[in-house]
Amino acid sequence: MKLLLLGGPRFLGRAITDAALERGHELTFFNRGTTNPELYPEVERIVGDRKEGLDALAGRSWDAVVDTCGYLPRDVQASSTALTESGLYCFVSSISVYADFRTPVDEDSPLAELGGQRDDDVTNESYGALKALCESAVRATFAEHALVVRPGLIVGPHDPTGRFTYWPHRVARGGEVLAPGPSERPTQVIDVRDLAEWTVALCEERRTGTYNATHPGVTFSRLLETCRDATSSDARATWVTDDFLVGHDVGEWMELPLWLADPALAAADRVDVGRAVGAGLVFRPLEDTVRAALAHALTVAGVGLTGERESELLEAWHGRS
Repeated sequence: MKLLLLGGPRFLGRAITDAALERGHELTFFNRGTTNPELYPEVERIVGDRKEGLDALAGRSWDAVVDTCGYLPRDVQASSTALTESGLYCFVSSISVYADFRTPVDEDSPLAELGGQRDDDVTNESYGALKALCESAVRATFAEHALVVRPGLIVGPHDPTGRFTYWPHRVARGGEVLAPGPSERPTQVIDVRDLAEWTVALCEERRTGTYNATHPGVTFSRLLETCRDATSSDARATWVTDDFLVGHDVGEWMELPLWLADPALAAADRVDVGRAVGAGLVFRPLEDTVRAALAHALTVAGVGLTGERESELLEAWHGRS
């Protein structure tokens, strides 16, 4: 299969590249040439910037296109139009496209809308709606040959975000670990390698349609226990309540990674993935993901509790009356 990857081999692009090459496919990159240019010398590289024009793709076609870096609908419309002679267009979207997470969502749930927000500026508020519009642009051009993958939080080796990575590294340090209770609260992530291998398989099978892609069976207790087992640390979790965390102005998602307390996001970690599982998505052991994050992903400044902040919170928790 001839495969075109729109985007650089940084995280998901890197994993897709590994999966495609391992399966013997002929791969081409289209990107600015600034992301890990030393990797994959055997891969054809077309240097270009989708925001500045797609002339370098003129007259070319591929069996499948995988778009990992589309955020603005006008850019995705341009790239899908330039590649209409290709067989399949796979757009990597996000579960953030959904309008309402107060109850569990599936692929047919209502999507977010921009309202009065700009369609040329990606913000935390506009991200999901823009991704939904990007999906529509792909479907308008490729119709029955459009494939849309909506991953949850992508994690594992080479993760640049530090969100999931905080937990393996924090548990590895041992001691008392502040954790958002209750211990059985769900959290959904997808190992980048599972997502990449499955995405390449979908392209091989010429599957189309829309699929949520995240792991349905992870709880915070399982995550922390797996981190402890993988690191042989003496870490012990202290489970604190949402009310306590909110009352101490702990930031959701970034300051305390993976934690969500907003009632509007009550079901954000209960996304239905039955359609993807039926189409072949499988999940490696969580310990494999944890070990890969420890070995090949770094913590990120500003993501996760600092040691001082965690100590202050634990002292306040134990000292409450």
